[in-house]
Amino acid sequence: MSIQALLFDFDGTLVDSETLHYLSWCEVLKPFQVFIDELTFCNEFSGVPTVKTGHILQQRYSLSKAGLKLAQEKNLQFIETAKTHKPVLMPHARDVLSACSQNFKLALVTGSTIAEAMPVLSHYGLLELFDCVVCKDDVQHPKPHPEPYQKALSQLNIPTQQAIALEDSHTGLTSAIEAGLRTIVIPHQHSKQQDFSKATWLCDSLETAYKNVITSG
Repeated sequence: MSIQALLFDFDGTLVDSETLHYLSWCEVLKPFQVFIDELTFCNEFSGVPTVKTGHILQQRYSLSKAGLKLAQEKNLQFIETAKTHKPVLMPHARDVLSACSQNFKLALVTGSTIAEAMPVLSHYGLLELFDCVVCKDDVQHPKPHPEPYQKALSQLNIPTQQAIALEDSHTGLTSAIEAGLRTIVIPHQHSKQQDFSKATWLCDSLETAYKNVITSG
């Protein structure tokens, strides 16, 4: 079956938002006098769901707030941080999305909230390229559960055999695989040590991934 749709992750795949997530967590942790350097934090928590990160931090540092509450505060803080620090696009993101939109249906499938993702998509003029957007708010079970990708496939009305997911983390890869999708993983500096052995393809950039899709489709 030929490829009809491409389902893109957001953070780490299309935008380099790790620094913004880190800065947001720093603000949340500041009242507890907890400081973690950026490289250490991003290497551990890149692609890890916000709630899970909150629980880990709460337990590790015996914080007085619950992990869920910490995650909620971080999500709100991210919105504030993004007002003055827009994440940069990953290399080739705009060109690849534009080219892909001419040949495939596109979905954005992200663990970010609507309030986190939409301003960035609008800022870069990318929202109009997607046929559907599935954010964390839109599902009961976010990544690594398969529900986000299942919902996107349903909205696109495309069978799994005719779609490919593009991810950057083990969490996202797990979600896509559990949904029955073939996967392209594009590791970055903070996720490159994660286990991607179950990915269909590994690529070093979005540009290479696009060439792979054209060849495979």
